[in-house]
Amino acid sequence: MEKSFHRFSELFSQLGLPKDAAGIWEFLKAHSPLADDVLLADAPFWTPAQASLLREELLEDADWAEVVDQLNIALRSTSGGRDVNQTQ
Repeated sequence: MEKSFHRFSELFSQLGLPKDAAGIWEFLKAHSPLADDVLLADAPFWTPAQASLLREELLEDADWAEVVDQLNIALRSTSGGRDVNQTQ
């Protein structure tokens, strides 16, 4: 079965976060860089539902796993994710 391609903005929508470019940049800027010893889903800024969604998508290697990985990279960047391609 072919996996679907999900955009960064769609993941933000799934997480209940602003999905426009400005909202995404503000979120990344506010929460970057995430310490290397903190798993993405364990970051303190997620709600329990958001953390659960992130964990499930990665564990199941679901359609969303690739864009969740992109979010992980963006949050660990000192540039606030500006070096990651965030296609809306």
